[in-house]
Amino acid sequence: MKLLHIDSSALGANSVTRELSAAVVAHWQAAIPDLSVEYRDLDAQPVAHLSGQTLAKADPREVADAEQVLAQFQAADLVVIGAPMYNFTIPSTLKAWLDRIAVAGKTFRYGENGPEGLSGGTRVIIASGRGGLHSGAASDFQEPYLRHMFGFLGITQVEFVRAEGVAFSPEHRRDALAAAKAAMRQPMQVAA
Repeated sequence: MKLLHIDSSALGANSVTRELSAAVVAHWQAAIPDLSVEYRDLDAQPVAHLSGQTLAKADPREVADAEQVLAQFQAADLVVIGAPMYNFTIPSTLKAWLDRIAVAGKTFRYGENGPEGLSGGTRVIIASGRGGLHSGAASDFQEPYLRHMFGFLGITQVEFVRAEGVAFSPEHRRDALAAAKAAMRQPMQVAA
């Protein structure tokens, strides 16, 4: 089984989502000892944002990186994503990564009945960190967007591990992380 671990927080060691995504990966490694894990830190190694030059495939390094990003995603059985909420949505580095995995003819296609996702066998677990309380609120553009995006690619197994209110106080942060880790251990089933 192959797991792709993506982190997108700009906060380094102070990141809630990096801590949560690492806990999710550790959970899976404990359950599946021969699990193959690939890792990409989108803050340290960002994917180029789409541009006219990108679409023209003018930069061979950018083309090679985009091909690697897509190949890693397509090879993964499970994708674990550390996705903080920045300004009510996701970091632009994560959006750039999503732009590289949403490729017509590879991860989705258009047919006579509209779009069809081609990545249905993949499972996604998103470690979400939020400074405030946004679950179920109109201010949450992060979770609906990610669910829709992965659904567009044909992925129906999308799970969230959330730590909310982490900016309220150190105690809120500690308690939110503990609750997220405790909740993660219960419903997450290893059988694919």
